[in-house]
Amino acid sequence: MSAHRTVPVDHKSAQRLLKQHLRLGLVDTSNTEEFGLWMVAMARGFHEQRPSPDELDEQLRGNAHRRTTGVWDAAAADPATPVATVSSWPTDMTVPGDSTVAAWAISAVTVSPTHRRRGIARALLESELRTAHTLAIPVAVLTVSEATIYSRYGFAPAAMSADLRIATPRAKWAGPVASGQLHLVSPEQLLDDGRELVKRVQLRAPGQLQLEERLWQRILCLIGDRERAKNTRVVRYDDGGGRPQGFAVYRVVDTGPGNSQQVLDLHYLVAATDDAYAGLWQYLIEMDLVGSVTASLRPVDEPLAWMLSDFRAVVKTNERDHLWVRILDVKTALEGRRYSSPGRVVLEVQDALNFTDGRYLLDIDGEGHGVVSLTAEPADISLTVNELGALYLGGTTLATLRQAGRIAERTPGAVATLDASFRSAVAPWLSFWF
Repeated sequence: MSAHRTVPVDHKSAQRLLKQHLRLGLVDTSNTEEFGLWMVAMARGFHEQRPSPDELDEQLRGNAHRRTTGVWDAAAADPATPVATVSSWPTDMTVPGDSTVAAWAISAVTVSPTHRRRGIARALLESELRTAHTLAIPVAVLTVSEATIYSRYGFAPAAMSADLRIATPRAKWAGPVASGQLHLVSPEQLLDDGRELVKRVQLRAPGQLQLEERLWQRILCLIGDRERAKNTRVVRYDDGGGRPQGFAVYRVVDTGPGNSQQVLDLHYLVAATDDAYAGLWQYLIEMDLVGSVTASLRPVDEPLAWMLSDFRAVVKTNERDHLWVRILDVKTALEGRRYSSPGRVVLEVQDALNFTDGRYLLDIDGEGHGVVSLTAEPADISLTVNELGALYLGGTTLATLRQAGRIAERTPGAVATLDASFRSAVAPWLSFWF
């Protein structure tokens, strides 16, 4: 069994909950009855339907590798079912410089409506952070359903996303003409080759995480929503040498009478080259019998509108926070990424949970490598661990945070220096929920 699944639950959070006669404990994911009850509680927490036997079996097999934690109330009418849940696992996160750092992914945070306002979520989140710290993992990450909860634990939005709607009758292609070949393939044909493509492409965008096998199969509709799977299509793009360089997973949805009412809903698109990107998008835009294309969870710097004759044919909607980051080890996190320009800045970091409090010298050489050390030198910039997380992937600028009153520049010019260093040429982006 992997180490992250066997580390004992955090003693401090366990004692806090015990004062309310609640038990914090790990779930034995090999025990299908115990794990199944945890899954039922998690679904209930998100107001989802109770999973069917087939769905439950799929979830049990697909999530058994995670560290699974629950809170139980012996006085509840059903004491065997948890009243709170959380799930976590170690993964790699892409950071600027085509590099990765170890990250602690946190998911499935729920508290039963019967047990709200009792500090249970706080105990769970702080337990997760202390567990990750114990395992020497420098960064914690999560995607959130509510944006007002997690900042109190040191998280901040670090990678954004947007939804797109493209009016295809006015979206005439004006971009590069791809030189490769498109192939309609089955999801099963893409299962192995497609995963390798995803791994290649992930290093291009800060914020991408390793794709778990269960989530990968859900993207291809090999498991999960059976109705969606019925009309899901997969198109693969091969370069001139016959090597796969991209793919798109989509379906056409009939929303009313007439072909103009049909919508091509893009579920997932991966392109390892600019040629593959152009080839796949042109294929989608020029699809017959379709009035519009929708695409959710796309990068905020999507270049598609520049490839069409009518820029306004692409409407960006629902631009929002997606991946939230929490730094747990400043030295390891900052030394793990690369920087766009040299610089020498002293950062004073405040952390309400005391993981990262201190004054740090970040010294960046001409090759973009940073060295971090504790220092007694005067601070050039003061900020909290939240702002450091927001800046970490290069998607938010210090100038923005200073204008918002979120950081303090102690030395004139320090913000401009560090902004030049932290900048990422590619907007941070995570292509899935977890």
